[in-house]
Amino acid sequence: MAIRGANLAATPLCLARFEVGGGLIAIGEAPLGSTRMGYVTGGSFEGERLRGTILPGGGNWSRAGRLGKTSSIGDFDARAVWRTDDDALIYVTYTGRSVIPDDVRQEFQAPDGGESVDPSRYYLRIAPVFETAAPRYAWLNGVLAVGVGRKTRYGVEHTIYTID
Repeated sequence: MAIRGANLAATPLCLARFEVGGGLIAIGEAPLGSTRMGYVTGGSFEGERLRGTILPGGGNWSRAGRLGKTSSIGDFDARAVWRTDDDALIYVTYTGRSVIPDDVRQEFQAPDGGESVDPSRYYLRIAPVFETAAPRYAWLNGVLAVGVGRKTRYGVEHTIYTID
């Protein structure tokens, strides 16, 4: 069944590389799942309309559980501050979802941090929103975005698109 008037298009916004230093802090198995926290220690973002650095001090609070017998499922609650090359600050928050098959999770333990695992073998998606007081980037305040993630040896990178 088609949904009337629901035409969506996506436009590339940027590639964001989040560095997560010190690994994940396991908070433990709670009633709502296994909770972990990762510190954002830096990073960068680059696109046609904006580029800059991801400041240290952000974080990602995630929960993990099981999806069937062969995969893990996780959700995200992340916050970070981006500084553009022209010195504007952008507050970024995102939620998201991951589905990681057990054999892929084992490969993430490799010396390269799982960077060599083909991203088509797992699901890592985010939905970021942006907030800024900078007039040059005020358009970001009205944007809803989605990102497709990939694990890297330093953390994660997301190719982010605006939804038009």
